[in-house]
Amino acid sequence: MATKQQFAQSGFPDILRGMDLLNRQGLNKGTAFTEEERSKLGLHGLLPPQVESLNEQVVRAYEAYKRKDDDLERHIYLRALQDTNEVLFYRLLLDHIEEMTPMVYTPVVALACQQFSHIYRRPRGLFISYPLRDSIPALLRNRPNSEVDVIVVTDGERILGIGDQGAGGMGIPIGKLSLYTLVGGIRPERTLPIVLDVGTNNAERLNDPEYLGWRHERITGQAYFDFVDQFVQAVKQELPATCLQWEDFATPHARPILQRYHDELLTFNDDIQGTAAVALGAVLGAVKVTGKSLKDQQIVMLGAGSAGIGVADGLRAAMKGEGLSEQEARSHFWVVDRDGLLHSGRKDLSPEQSVYAQPGDRVSGWPRTSNGHIGLADVIGKIEATILIGLSTVGGAFSESIVREMARKVKRPIIFPLSNPTSKSEAKADDLIRWTDGRALVAMGSPFAPVTYGGHTIPIAQCNNIFIFPAMGLGVVASGARRVTDAMMLAAARALAVNSPALRDPSASLLPPLTDIRRVAAQIAIAVAIEAQKEGLAPKLAEDELRQRVTAAQWIPAYPALR
Repeated sequence: MATKQQFAQSGFPDILRGMDLLNRQGLNKGTAFTEEERSKLGLHGLLPPQVESLNEQVVRAYEAYKRKDDDLERHIYLRALQDTNEVLFYRLLLDHIEEMTPMVYTPVVALACQQFSHIYRRPRGLFISYPLRDSIPALLRNRPNSEVDVIVVTDGERILGIGDQGAGGMGIPIGKLSLYTLVGGIRPERTLPIVLDVGTNNAERLNDPEYLGWRHERITGQAYFDFVDQFVQAVKQELPATCLQWEDFATPHARPILQRYHDELLTFNDDIQGTAAVALGAVLGAVKVTGKSLKDQQIVMLGAGSAGIGVADGLRAAMKGEGLSEQEARSHFWVVDRDGLLHSGRKDLSPEQSVYAQPGDRVSGWPRTSNGHIGLADVIGKIEATILIGLSTVGGAFSESIVREMARKVKRPIIFPLSNPTSKSEAKADDLIRWTDGRALVAMGSPFAPVTYGGHTIPIAQCNNIFIFPAMGLGVVASGARRVTDAMMLAAARALAVNSPALRDPSASLLPPLTDIRRVAAQIAIAVAIEAQKEGLAPKLAEDELRQRVTAAQWIPAYPALR
């Protein structure tokens, strides 16, 4: 008989046998249990007699996946597989990463969030609802696994571009953490998705008899922030060294929460900082292709919410790193929201938006829309914009006339419609290529197929945070970092830019292929860890040792053997 020590070494607790073992998704090997394991773990008769390799299981799982008729069914199948056999789930995704990443995350996860209550099968993560606000430490102690490296938390209010989904927003942390494991290699049992259920203002959800969340209008004001604080204090108490990622919080909450807690625990907001880092990485690569420098660019942003201002902040920091003063850097930004260009004459701007308000005398006499606003078309018509970025969730906002006017003045316009899901994209990739006679450098927020133009096939980069947040998690876990800083995000963006295929081939994608993303994630993680050491936020290690720790921390989906 195997000893208790042997069971522990294999990863199979000695108390788990038979169906108890097969029902543990992190330990279940299904038909890959060997004859010896079946004998010692009480599995004979519970499994078909054929012993398969993981490779053989992947083939069969992929056949089942291909039989699904639509994307939501494919999403449901993959989630069911994750709940049954996590090693097989991640190996299947890794072998088909380009095909399946959109199924487990954007754009299909948007539909999965809308349908969350209708497709719910098994518990995953924690639902922390407002009525239980005085029991949050106890709720955290109910987590499936005691050791947690990364938490992703949302309140479900601003899910991608589809808005308030209430408790259905849980689909986002589940999807994000799948990518932490798939890309960053964070061990799946050391991740924890959480939704803060403070109600929903989505009438469709409230009127749905199958809705699983707290059936109540959203808690707002000080009561909301007090609830978030109760959650943070419980995390500090129960999981003080865990990285906490804020995800899809609405603009009035996202930045205040980040500003309040970024110095108290290991935390960052992916919509503000992660989006900024991946956009900056893609922009830096595109600018190098044009042969110019970042400090020479005139940047137009459509969208002044958390993500838009976060991207502007990242670009501004990089411009200052190239020698511009604070005021000089600000002058290169033209930010437009639903009420037009941000300028000093507007009295409705938040403090973070006011940073990008153009002086009134600089835009006096400019054409205005019928309601007195300076619109996107007006800005493009008056300046020589070299970069156009969209985070507005307004589908089709980058019209043909706007894009052609920009391309008339600039040889290689850089255009990034970053809103997702696909229906919210400011433009389609093939339109941008066609309207600019194939000259545009394009990155999108959602996946788009390569575009054929002028006899050439142009790959379209997906400017997805998947390039940043899993690597950030890997970097802080491997290095033992105590905080996440803007400088660490900037280091991540620069490491991503170095890996741009367009630097070696100007006709190539601005971002690496997903098939190479694990290698790139390791490089970004090392850059993040080195920066954390420079700032005194992580133990000092030699770079070779740091690289070894990053490699060792990157989990690979493979079955443990019973020794």
